[in-house]
Amino acid sequence: MRETRVSAAGLRTAIERSGYYPDLVADAVESALGEEPVTAYVVHHEATFDPAMEVRRHVTVLVLSPTRLLVCHTDEHPPGEGAAHAHASTTTEAIRLSSIASVAVTRVVPDPAAYVPGTAPSEVVLAIGWGAISHIDLEPATCGDEACEADHGYTGSVTADDLSLRLSEAADGPDAVQQVLTFAKALSEATARA
Repeated sequence: MRETRVSAAGLRTAIERSGYYPDLVADAVESALGEEPVTAYVVHHEATFDPAMEVRRHVTVLVLSPTRLLVCHTDEHPPGEGAAHAHASTTTEAIRLSSIASVAVTRVVPDPAAYVPGTAPSEVVLAIGWGAISHIDLEPATCGDEACEADHGYTGSVTADDLSLRLSEAADGPDAVQQVLTFAKALSEATARA
């Protein structure tokens, strides 16, 4: 059984282990957290490639406290984006647990016919919705008659898209996959109580 107790010191160690501007990221997280205890956390460092073939790093830190979900994003910006030197931007958002509308966990399991209960998935996608961001997808509505030229208005859907975090065993390691599952369970339980 994995150790599941967490602390602010463990969070700080995880931020430092990510190697991505740890003092900047930790300062932003600690400032938003204040004196609240840490219930669970996830630190996800991700490198992306932009069209100019530059590597850009990004870190997302999710922290669960007894009353809030803290979301911290830190992005790296190379010189030339309106600045002479490279810079980073850090955004923190604190969401009351009672405001969280959904916690969705998608587990990807290879060879499902041979699945054994308790086996970790190879990939996990955690999606959290609290109503801050929604996407609207619209398309022309039709009546089903291919010859009809009447205007039937539009049809579409509204999708909550506040936060989506994907971790895989291949890219992030099995411990990271397990950590996001543990975090998702703790968040689901906390929102049920809120």
